[in-house]
Order: sequence, then C-alpha cells, then structure tokens
Amino acid sequence: MTKVLAVGDIHEPVAHPGYLQFCKDLQYEWGCDTVVLIGDILDNQAISFHNKNPHCPGAEDEYLLAKKKISKWTKAFSKAMVCIGNHDDRSFRIAESAGIPNRYIRDYKEVWDTPGWDWKYEHIVDEVYYFHGAGQSGIHPAWNVASKMLMPVVMGHCHSRAGVKWRANPMRRIFSVDTGCGIDIDAYQFAYGKHIKERPILSAAVILDGVPYHEIMPCGPKEKYHKSRFKKG
Repeated sequence: MTKVLAVGDIHEPVAHPGYLQFCKDLQYEWGCDTVVLIGDILDNQAISFHNKNPHCPGAEDEYLLAKKKISKWTKAFSKAMVCIGNHDDRSFRIAESAGIPNRYIRDYKEVWDTPGWDWKYEHIVDEVYYFHGAGQSGIHPAWNVASKMLMPVVMGHCHSRAGVKWRANPMRRIFSVDTGCGIDIDAYQFAYGKHIKERPILSAAVILDGVPYHEIMPCGPKEKYHKSRFKKG
C-alpha cells in the first residue's frame, strides 16, 4: 500500500510561509511515496464572483505571484495528485458564465507549468476517496461524506475542520479525515473572516498503509513553523 501525504488548502500566493517546509518535513519523516494536494492550490481572489478586497493584487499580478509560489511546490513535489478545488476552477466557471466552452481555456498543467501534477476533481488511492470538499460543511464534513460514499474519505475545503474520525462494522473500519489548511490568516484575501470566531487549523494528514494520522503544524509564537522564521516571497 502507498504512504500518502495529504496537503491541505494552500490558496497561493497566500499560503503560510512555513507550510511548504512543514509538508516537506512530513514527507521525509513519514517516508511518504505519494502526495495528494487536496485542492484550492490557488486563491484566485482577483477573479472571484464575490466582492474583491481593494488591497489585493489584480488578476495578472496575482497570477504571476501565484505561479512563482507554485514553482516552489513543484520543486518540492514534482509528482502529485491534485484535487481541483472551487477556487482553482474559477477561470472555468467565469468562462462558463460568459458562454465560453472549456475547449477555449488552457488546462491547469499548462497554465501553472506543473507537468508532473495530475489535476482531477477526485482521486482514489488504496480505496480511499480524496477530493477537495466543495459544497460540504458542518462540524465533521469528511465524516458526513464518508457516510454517503461508504468508503474512507480525505478532504479539505473547511479551513477550521481538522482531524480523524472512525466508524466500523463487523467487516471493516472506515475513516474520515479533514486535513485542515495551510493559509496565512493575516493575508488580505482572508479579511472576510476577521469576525469569525472559529480560526483555521494549519495541518496536514498522512495515510500510512491505510491508516490515517493527523499532523498539526506547530506555528505559534516560538514554535518551529512560526511565520517569523520564514522569509516572504
């Protein structure tokens, strides 16, 4: 069976500056041979359907900033499965709203120069269902999806949800994992959440021979991955 590193939402160009190193360290410590990026690789705030923060970069500048950041991820993880998230597919959704068929839009590999990344809405690895989680909510979103899919589920999307839950029957055990995320909560892109009392959980997950482990990112003051220890850019 595979040893999977499941990376949470990163929303480049505004991932937490220590999150990439955290994920690289997890891959090394656990000996992961497979990487799944759970989606919302991009923030795409400039082309959002929602109100845009005036302090954020425009569409072209955001693209250039994000591409620079993505290149660091591809350098670290040249081969990866990507679960396309609701932020990732904003370009396709905007094109669709204008009546433009998908055939006119370049695919993710070409736009982001990620030849070794397999961009799909869902992936199944060792009978575990990986997807971004768009449309899901609640206190235990992955748990809810697992009850519908009748199989183990790993998902992101809900930034303040993280951890592992189990259910079992006489024949098998089924787990559900909410990965948490890797965002920089201080970025203007997340200003919409400034009055929300539930904060994002910075974390990732490892699925080792079919057994899940949730890994919290020590990113508080004086901890290993606090943002003050990392350069911006």
